[in-house]
Amino acid sequence: MDYVKTVFRFLWKAINFSRNLILNLIFFGILFAVIFSIEENEQTHAMVAQDSALVLNLSGILVEEKRYVDPVEAAFSDFSDDKEPAEILVDDVVEAIKNAADDSRIKVIVLDLKSLHRAHLDKLKSIGVALNDFKAQGKQVIAYGDYYSQAQYYLASYADEVVLHPYGGVSIDGFGVYPIYFKDALDKLSITQHVFRVGTYKSAVEPFIRNDMSEAAKEANRLWLGELWTHYKNDVSLNRKFDQSNFDETLDTFVEKLEQTQGDYAQYALQNKWVDKLATRQELTEELIGLVGEDDKTKSFNRIAFQDYLDLTRLNQFDVPMGDKVAVVVAKGSIMDGKQRAGEIGGDSTAALLKKARLDDKVKAVVLRIDSGGGSMFASEIIRNEVLAIKAAGKPVVASMGSVAASGGYWIAASANEIWASENTITGSIGVFGTIMTIENSLKKLGIYSDGVGTTELQGSSFTRGIDPKMANVIQKGVENAYDKFITVVSNSRNIPKEKVNEIAQGRVWLAPQALEFGLVDKLGSKDDAIEAAAALANLDHYDVEVVEHDLTEQEKLIQKIFGVASVKSLMGGVYSSIADSTALSGLIGMAQDTLNTQTKLIKQYNDPNGVYSRCIYCESVQ
Repeated sequence: MDYVKTVFRFLWKAINFSRNLILNLIFFGILFAVIFSIEENEQTHAMVAQDSALVLNLSGILVEEKRYVDPVEAAFSDFSDDKEPAEILVDDVVEAIKNAADDSRIKVIVLDLKSLHRAHLDKLKSIGVALNDFKAQGKQVIAYGDYYSQAQYYLASYADEVVLHPYGGVSIDGFGVYPIYFKDALDKLSITQHVFRVGTYKSAVEPFIRNDMSEAAKEANRLWLGELWTHYKNDVSLNRKFDQSNFDETLDTFVEKLEQTQGDYAQYALQNKWVDKLATRQELTEELIGLVGEDDKTKSFNRIAFQDYLDLTRLNQFDVPMGDKVAVVVAKGSIMDGKQRAGEIGGDSTAALLKKARLDDKVKAVVLRIDSGGGSMFASEIIRNEVLAIKAAGKPVVASMGSVAASGGYWIAASANEIWASENTITGSIGVFGTIMTIENSLKKLGIYSDGVGTTELQGSSFTRGIDPKMANVIQKGVENAYDKFITVVSNSRNIPKEKVNEIAQGRVWLAPQALEFGLVDKLGSKDDAIEAAAALANLDHYDVEVVEHDLTEQEKLIQKIFGVASVKSLMGGVYSSIADSTALSGLIGMAQDTLNTQTKLIKQYNDPNGVYSRCIYCESVQ
């Protein structure tokens, strides 16, 4: 017996020693790699050649605020096949372009958009405006792609020259919303769906109770989708200097034109004047070498990538003590109860950011930047209460709407001193709903039942027993009350008669120009315009702009310092010598995965304590 114990004790020590050895090797391996990466980065940042190209190799999804990612997980993310797309801050892209416009070393911007997953028109236009300012300095913008999606092509249209691979293509097929409906599936599973809503056009719950889109929802969606499509065509046709009739909107026209090119999509794009010429990557590289010169080390054109250039320009910036400030608080993502990480809106956490701005004596005005289709009604009200507290403290608040500020996203904007939106902002959707699934019939099919006693009738309804019709009536009354609170908030905040608010509400979605006509929005303009407006309301002539961000714990800060220098991909020596390095197919697969991930996450985001939501699902799906 003692012999067996000795053997097992020896084996355990050997296993434990091996485990610690492996962990230590991994740790020190990463530590040395980080140190090596720092030295390598310093050498890389030492020089930008005169007459260089800034390659905007945008890979991922354009966002207002990046979601929180654990730095250790991020460092190892390149080893995983199942990872979410990277996120790119719109402000970072605009900053890089603005710096390049004033940088005598940067002669041309090359748009490498192959890995740009999806982006709303509002975000793309912000970058497009910066590109126009860049070109106004007498500099050139060239776009190159193996394949252009609709969003990628919109950005490419701002280029002086749009180049396409001879085997590539351009996909411009308009906007649409085609949600999945599963009423029959729920019926087959004998799941009882209890839906409570107010608003003729509040269609977020339709997938649970229908197998198709209602006529009311189709009517509302046609209107705002049509306006958004018109904006897309206006901008692209103006940039490319061709007529709006150049967009093929019927299959007959598309097939006829494609037959003229014998099914060659690249020739089709060239014939439609969507691109200026066809060229391989090698041919474009030679053209760029002639434009900016050759890098002897890489044997390619003189260039610097987007992130490297952004890091380099920030190295030369110095922190100076701030005077009066306009604080910017970003509310991006689904609105949920409680505390949420960056990239989502939490009633408590976003209110805390607003409170931080309110208690800062140097902050004289606040801009609430919103990019959200809504969510929890309770959390929305918690955030709005903090907006009111800032105003009560004598500091003006300006709501700046990004791509989407609908339902709960509009709720948190309603009480601001002014509301600004871009012409492509999706807003409105003023309505509420509640939904509860019960499985009493599903259990009955399996021969499973729930029974018992309670001290009150209120105990009778449950997930396994169903909902008593009287209780269902109680819940519906609560939803109706929530809707009345919503339109009352809008009426009082916007000085619009309640009856008028009810007419333009009903859960209906609007683009910003229509919302402006109804008084839901004060002015059309960018985030910068909203910041200037906030400063004017606070009578500020000179001020700094500070983004109020989520605080990291000391442990998180330490881990970020260790792992935040470079990802494992850069540590492992990933070097790209060509302009493009992935196929259109991989981009399409990525977009499909994004859509699936988004749908599966929705259920986790319904955490309102009262089960009442103000959310526009369609608004968030159009990219």
